[in-house]
Amino acid sequence: MKPAACILGCAGPVLTPTEAAFFARVQPWGFILFGRNVEAPEQVRNLVSALRAAVGRVGAPVLIDQEGGRVQRLGPPHWRRYPPGRAYGALKGNDPLFKREIVRLGARLLAHDLAALGINVNCMPVVDVPDVACADVIGDRAFGDMPDEVAVLGRAACEGLIAGGVLPVIKHIPGQGRAQADTHLAMSVVDAAWDDLIERDFSPFRSLSDMPMAMTAHVVYSAVDRQRPATISRRVFQTVIREAIGFNGLVMSDDISMKALTGGLAQRARQARWAGCDVVLHCNGDLAEMDLVATGAGTLTGRALKRADAALARVARSPEPFDASAARARYDEAFEGRWAA
Repeated sequence: MKPAACILGCAGPVLTPTEAAFFARVQPWGFILFGRNVEAPEQVRNLVSALRAAVGRVGAPVLIDQEGGRVQRLGPPHWRRYPPGRAYGALKGNDPLFKREIVRLGARLLAHDLAALGINVNCMPVVDVPDVACADVIGDRAFGDMPDEVAVLGRAACEGLIAGGVLPVIKHIPGQGRAQADTHLAMSVVDAAWDDLIERDFSPFRSLSDMPMAMTAHVVYSAVDRQRPATISRRVFQTVIREAIGFNGLVMSDDISMKALTGGLAQRARQARWAGCDVVLHCNGDLAEMDLVATGAGTLTGRALKRADAALARVARSPEPFDASAARARYDEAFEGRWAA
């Protein structure tokens, strides 16, 4: 049985029999964890195992948002705190190789944490380039304000995760740095000219077009499509994501329940799939909503299935050799102990 083209969540720290039966019937391609699902390491491991058992797929992707800073689902006392992306760009010294080393090291440490729990996909790095004139939507989640720096440090983060057996998800394709509203709450329209978008916003995504997975932005780019945000715009997918950026990996939507989108959830899922999303993300764990999303998303087949299989094939069977204690010491030294935990 082919999976449904969606990624879903559950309501709490333990999978209920009702949820398990629902997932067994719907067969979502993957799952996502949030703070409501996290209490302690053994509990998370058990939940991850239960989710995979429900769909009968040992390697089913289990995702989490573990960027660091304000977007971090795992934290003290069981897991260390990590800094936001901007803290890496602000490291002392002008040596870009040093910053790149520490970004990769931080991502490798994150992967070490996640792999120990059975989590094999991390929704990071953010490779949006923030515009200082816009609302603080991306803010300190970005590595910096220049496309080249964001691209270099974004690749280092991806490499660190992949080395540790965890897939990165670059976000928010094709670029959310000019968004003037939080898409959790409202639609945002970017009126920048095509040449400006190519030079600044899309640039880091072009540099990382070989990555396995990307997450969309619920943003309207008026230079491309005045009507539809990227997640549900076939024109953005064809003209920008697949052609101008050249991204051939799996593309997942951002959370389909965000208020930037309108219409019923089944309709939103259908629109996202029609536009070009390979899989649709729904995050809040509400069973009734997830049923609608799964119905609208349909089955994962054709090119989308091939991209999904290709992405999962990049999960390393054995992580790169790693001395976690030495890595933590080096990492804490770089940050002068500011993020030690």
